[in-house]
Amino acid sequence: MMSSGKSRVKMRPPRNRDSGDVNFDDSWAVLSTAMQEMYRKNASRLSYEELYRTAYTLVLKKHAERLYNSFKTFVAQHLREIVSTELAPLASNTTNSLLTSTIGGGGVTSTIAVPLAAADKREGGIRFLKAVKAQWDDHCLCMRMISDILMYMDRVYCKELQLPLIYDAGLALFRDHVIRNNEFQVGEHIYAIILDQIQLERDGDIVDTSAIKATVLMLESLTEDKIDGETVYSRSFEPKFLRSSVDFYTAETDKLSRECDSSQYLIKTEKRLQEEFERAMSYLSMTSEPKITKIVEENLITKNFVSVIKSDASGLTYMISNDRFDDLKRLYRLCKRVDPEKTDLRSALMARIIQQGGEINQDALEVLKHPDKSKGVTVQNAATIAAFKWVEEVLGLKEKYDCILNDTMDGDNQIQTSLTNAFSSFINQINRCSEFLSLFIDDNLKKGLKGKTEDEAEAVLDRAITLFRYITDKDMFETYYKTHLAKRLLGGRSISDDVERMMITKLKMEVGFSFTTKLEGMFKDMKVSNDIMQEYKAHVQITDPERTIDMSVSVLTSTNWPVSLSTIESHTCVYPPEIERIKRSFEKFYVDRHSGRVLTWNPNMGNADIRVAFRKRKHELNVSTYAMVILMLFNDLADGESLTFEEIKAATSIPDNELIRNLQSLAVVPKTRILIKQPMSKDINVADRFSFNLGFESQYIRIKIPTVAYINKTETETERKGTMDKVDELRRYQTDAAIVRIMKARKSLEHNILVAEVTGQLSSHFRPDAALIKKRIDAMLEREYIERSAENRQMYHYLA
Repeated sequence: MMSSGKSRVKMRPPRNRDSGDVNFDDSWAVLSTAMQEMYRKNASRLSYEELYRTAYTLVLKKHAERLYNSFKTFVAQHLREIVSTELAPLASNTTNSLLTSTIGGGGVTSTIAVPLAAADKREGGIRFLKAVKAQWDDHCLCMRMISDILMYMDRVYCKELQLPLIYDAGLALFRDHVIRNNEFQVGEHIYAIILDQIQLERDGDIVDTSAIKATVLMLESLTEDKIDGETVYSRSFEPKFLRSSVDFYTAETDKLSRECDSSQYLIKTEKRLQEEFERAMSYLSMTSEPKITKIVEENLITKNFVSVIKSDASGLTYMISNDRFDDLKRLYRLCKRVDPEKTDLRSALMARIIQQGGEINQDALEVLKHPDKSKGVTVQNAATIAAFKWVEEVLGLKEKYDCILNDTMDGDNQIQTSLTNAFSSFINQINRCSEFLSLFIDDNLKKGLKGKTEDEAEAVLDRAITLFRYITDKDMFETYYKTHLAKRLLGGRSISDDVERMMITKLKMEVGFSFTTKLEGMFKDMKVSNDIMQEYKAHVQITDPERTIDMSVSVLTSTNWPVSLSTIESHTCVYPPEIERIKRSFEKFYVDRHSGRVLTWNPNMGNADIRVAFRKRKHELNVSTYAMVILMLFNDLADGESLTFEEIKAATSIPDNELIRNLQSLAVVPKTRILIKQPMSKDINVADRFSFNLGFESQYIRIKIPTVAYINKTETETERKGTMDKVDELRRYQTDAAIVRIMKARKSLEHNILVAEVTGQLSSHFRPDAALIKKRIDAMLEREYIERSAENRQMYHYLA
């Protein structure tokens, strides 16, 4: 050793003072003896400077190859001795699952298999692993000391010839002569013991994870010579581990399928996944975690997932019906692990929703088909109640699945799409869905929201909008909603204009401005009508101050209101003279201010308050306009006189259906029997006679007499057919307009593309039928809006 001017002390290569050759055997004897002392843990007495100089001289005198090979031979021999003397005795008593025993006499030896108890397997295996680990630690320590001595050979010889460095070569020798010892199968014993320990832990036993972890680290430290990145762990142990795991989980799947219901199966599957994850993180290699997880997933989830879902007693249907949210969470988590698209889960959910929705539809249709079987309600009311029940049950089902989606499935967008498709499917299977929803909204906007706060009212409307989104034929809903809104506005039955406008705003947000234009126009008409009536009343005070009859008129724009309200043919009526005089007075007032306009009177939507004197007292009756006209006929009759149905019809010109309904309200309903019918029956016949019921009594001064089958009633088949005819006519106009718009913009278009674009434009209002589009295209050809191409009959050209 030499001291430099600096404080650090360096070991310098010795000067080559001897130019002669060196005796390799003598030098190797010194080095090998030192190595033996290192293995015996007596290295403290060695002179590292002398040993380094000896190795340095051998390399310098061209003996590096012999030195390298001699080192390998020495270490290999030492390791073989360690195996045979230290490890083999332990290995012989630590077979995978058997003990060998010698029995008998007379020099005859027999071997029998004796099962090892769990404790024996655990303790014996751990002893062997610890022994191997101890030898490994000693070997690594010795390799570090030897590599220090042979450092010069590493730098000059090994690097130049690209041979493993001394330390690396020592590890490879441990791998080849200990782990892969063919005679005593040390490596196979190690693998078998680790697998046994894993099996014991899987069976619920406690194992020494620290010993296994140390052994695994050893196996990961031993690399393969010719395979980059491969270790003894990944090359030799891991495949055995994965094969044994496949066998275990194949049997585990069969066992759990037999013994567990779906809930227990899911719990145990998650537990197994967690155990394998913790095992890989705790004492196996992290590289094994995704592989063992995949095995568990393939066996416990993929192979059996459909069976778990479809189990009648405990599957998805049971979980949903019994609000087993924890099981549904587990089901979703496990499904997501093996199928990012969640195909099976989505299909099962859709099938369940469609099944439940189909049952709701069937119940409603059964009532509509046989309304007479409903107890305690009239035929018409039974249908209306069925409509409300359908809406509430569908919304209840939707809210339940929203809860399932958000609370158990993280609001998954893919599942949400499937739920939307399922609800849309079964809702549109019932062709009365638009009518039912409109009736539901109508009921709430008339009385259902009374007493509720603004937030509560908005929540109810939001529920209705939720259902509205699923309806594909939105033009059908518009038709019904417009009719119901008209009755609310004209009858003064709406609880609040603000709530009405809130609903229209929500509809506009969903389907656009064009959908609500006419609805907003109806509100505008009502406002204009109020202004007109204020002007008219001021006019009457000046021109006719003695008038005792007060009249209020709503002036409606025919294009904004339902067709049934703007046609005069079905709403004719001969008014009493005093009413006719007031009617003509208003007509003159209006036409004088709006020249060129024509007023058409619609008495079917009006109502009247009349004061009637009965024998005991006077009552104020609120009746329809038609009922008012009928009652005023009896002003000119003496007590006891009567009118026939035909006489009333001739005197009033009221249409038959309206006359029957109003006579039923006045003469058949017990609580409002203002007229006496002869003979008494529920039905109105041509031969019936009617007289004024002078003895009518009621505890109320003011009595409202609703028209039979008027408020919130579902349509009859005849009425529904009429509605469908009107909707079909509007659809033809809309389809024509869409064809013209598209062709005007595109000029030329092939048939299939035109059909697709028309479908796209109309789909926000209704589901356009390809046959309808084809028929309207033909109509456009006949009317010369478009023409066929002479070269291609499937091509159309726009004609300006």
